[in-house]
Amino acid sequence: MKKTPYYITTPIYYPSANLHIGNAYTTVAADALARYARLQGKEVLFLTGTDEHGQKIQRIAQEKGVTPKAYVDEIVAGIKDLWQLLNISYDRFIRTTDDYHKESVQKIFKRLYDQGDIYKSEYEGWYCTPCEAFWTESQAGPEHTCPDCGRPLERAKEESYFFRMSKYADRLIEYIEAHPDFIQPESRKNEMLNNFLKPGLQDLAVSRTSFDWGIKVPFDERHVIYVWIDALSNYLSALGYENEAYSDFKTFWPADLHLVGKDIIRFHTIYWPIMLMALDLPLPEHIYGHGWLMFNNEKMSKSKGNIVDPVVLAEHFGVDPIRYFLLREIPFGSDGNFNNEAFIRKINTDLANDLGNLLSRSVTMVEKYFDSVIPEPKVPGTFDEELESILREAPQKVDEAMEHLKIPEALAQIWNIIDRANKYIDETMPWALAKDPEQKDRLGTVLNHLLESLRYVATLLQPFLPETAQKLFDQLGIAPCGFDSLNTLRGMTPGDRVRKGAVIYPRIDLEKKLSELEALAVQDEGAQKPTAKLAPLKPEISIEDFEKIDFRVAKVLACEPMKGAKKLLLLTVDLGNEQRQVVSGIAAHYRPEELVGRSVVLVANLKPAKLRGTLSEGMVLAASDEGDEHLFLVGPQGELPPGSCVR
Repeated sequence: MKKTPYYITTPIYYPSANLHIGNAYTTVAADALARYARLQGKEVLFLTGTDEHGQKIQRIAQEKGVTPKAYVDEIVAGIKDLWQLLNISYDRFIRTTDDYHKESVQKIFKRLYDQGDIYKSEYEGWYCTPCEAFWTESQAGPEHTCPDCGRPLERAKEESYFFRMSKYADRLIEYIEAHPDFIQPESRKNEMLNNFLKPGLQDLAVSRTSFDWGIKVPFDERHVIYVWIDALSNYLSALGYENEAYSDFKTFWPADLHLVGKDIIRFHTIYWPIMLMALDLPLPEHIYGHGWLMFNNEKMSKSKGNIVDPVVLAEHFGVDPIRYFLLREIPFGSDGNFNNEAFIRKINTDLANDLGNLLSRSVTMVEKYFDSVIPEPKVPGTFDEELESILREAPQKVDEAMEHLKIPEALAQIWNIIDRANKYIDETMPWALAKDPEQKDRLGTVLNHLLESLRYVATLLQPFLPETAQKLFDQLGIAPCGFDSLNTLRGMTPGDRVRKGAVIYPRIDLEKKLSELEALAVQDEGAQKPTAKLAPLKPEISIEDFEKIDFRVAKVLACEPMKGAKKLLLLTVDLGNEQRQVVSGIAAHYRPEELVGRSVVLVANLKPAKLRGTLSEGMVLAASDEGDEHLFLVGPQGELPPGSCVR
């Protein structure tokens, strides 16, 4: 019987630096979905990889004195090591520097050009290297800053090839509205429609001549193919589309699920579907844009020093606790929060107290009262039916949750079994039954029910916590089971033996472990860091020029994210005798709630400008190194009333 194909992808990661736990979140979630599909009997292809071209990589490599390929090779090796550490069961790893991918990209570009969807023109405007985005004069922020991230733009004038995005915009709008589950969650769909598609699309620059680290345009080698066509095409090239490296395109396309972070949802739900329409290919079934993983309610960033290294966590706690926290505690589709204390408490409550204790108590009692031999369930009694009912219903409820990509809810259903089984122990009191020889068969029935509960838990946990599931199977004395084994409540064979092992999750001393992690953080902060690269000094100005600028103290009254611009914040500030709204590109460094009540320095006489259609009446000052790797707002050290002059 032919298996149902299932094709799931993560984004291909940009190897400008080592990945952190926020990056790992996407891949762990995709891995759970892929493993679940395999246990359902599907033929799975799980793809991940790296997006290795572009001006940013070329500049970093030049600064380090190595070739771009040598630089990315080292980073990619670390990424693969991380995926191995986290038990990521990917089937294929693609690199955009792979020869077969280059072949596919060049053929795709040529076809789009030949059919008139790509044309040559000249681009003159402003370019943001970190965002890899072009902006027109009217789109650029104050003093030619990026309207997305707030960083300085570079003037760019170069010949470029353009993709006719506008040609397919109406068709894509119709498709999205006819397929309400195409973009998930719904908030992302509404954002794409209302903020980007319906206002109108401009044609997209898809080649560059100002750098050469990329795939050459096959008929014009002065140009390299830009990131949009290069990176997004990986989902096709990895299947053998327009190359002979693989031959399973017909089996797996269209993809069942592209899983991406919300910061790249626009590229995947607008640029990518339009490319596929132009290639006359079916669109993916679903594109899901999940939220960010925060640290102590702040977005992780190098400038704040709040990057969480999953390798360090694994060394201290093991891999499955990381997977469990990411999959259980992060609301899928929304932003989630990580901090060390919450992480350790979750290990102690769910993994040590609930699951670990259930396994230890159950197997210990079978060892003590039945010489480790699995007893027969001969005498039913009170409380059995409720536990059995939960066991029967759990597989379907887990399946329904996974079908709708509700991974935390799926784990919650598994923990319902664990909670009910622990309660069942308290209700039936097997230690009391053991004191009465006439209750031997009833005791055997109770322990058999506990072992069956653990078998269900082990089987259902395999996609989420593979190492933990294997430890459960080992102590139960059985081989790993497929989902079809959950059609019966009699999966344990009486007469076989359990094999008691070590406690799978010892309780962690919270205060001691937090002190250890804090010491590590202090050590990392004290380590020698490379000198920050500073922007060059600007041309001299006179004192008269300086006196034209009106700097004022302003107090932030309200702050919220800018709709449709992930790197911008909208601030309402008190300037003493008036209130103003200011758009600032600091969302990568500050959360809105951090700024309310804070005093900042405002350029009060800057000509108002519109950013993403929103009026900005001034500019807040910030100090940063080049590239805004580290950025901090400027403000008075003491209390000053709003409107105070800064000079």
